[in-house]
Amino acid sequence: MDGNARPLFQTHLGARTSARRVVDCRVCGDPHSRLRFAFVEFADEQSARAALNLSGTMLGFSPVRVLPSKTAILPVNPTFLPRSEDEREMCARTIYCTNVDKQLSQAEVKNFFETRCGEVSRLRLLGDQVHCTRIGFVEFAMAETAIQALECSGELLGSQHIRVSPSKTPVRPRPPRPASIN
Repeated sequence: MDGNARPLFQTHLGARTSARRVVDCRVCGDPHSRLRFAFVEFADEQSARAALNLSGTMLGFSPVRVLPSKTAILPVNPTFLPRSEDEREMCARTIYCTNVDKQLSQAEVKNFFETRCGEVSRLRLLGDQVHCTRIGFVEFAMAETAIQALECSGELLGSQHIRVSPSKTPVRPRPPRPASIN
């Protein structure tokens, strides 16, 4: 799908006109898997709506499934982006989750995703005193499981409806804290 997603949408939408062009296209998932997905941003709403009609179009040997995105394509601080092939592979297995209930423990969030999707290998919840919810990064054992977890977007977790999207950054292990001397 890598180089093929943008031309697919441009060709089928007659996107050579300035009113109908692809602004951004991000292909996600394991490059060696058939279960890849992409986020395509269009210059206007009309083109985005027209793209929904492309569901079922053959791309290579597989039909594409086109759904409206629940989130916009957001820029990422480059220092957080993957720095190696291993980290790119970790990203393919990781989701970014927002609107996480502050009252939930890590174990409860992990259990939510494991019962619905599969084995969680790493979980990081982040929050502060200002916001009433937290964000989380959930790394799964398999990329296919992370793709399945995207379907959890909108589900109730604790008292909040969570939003789930592919992670653009890996969940890096925390550096060990220096030992305190008393």
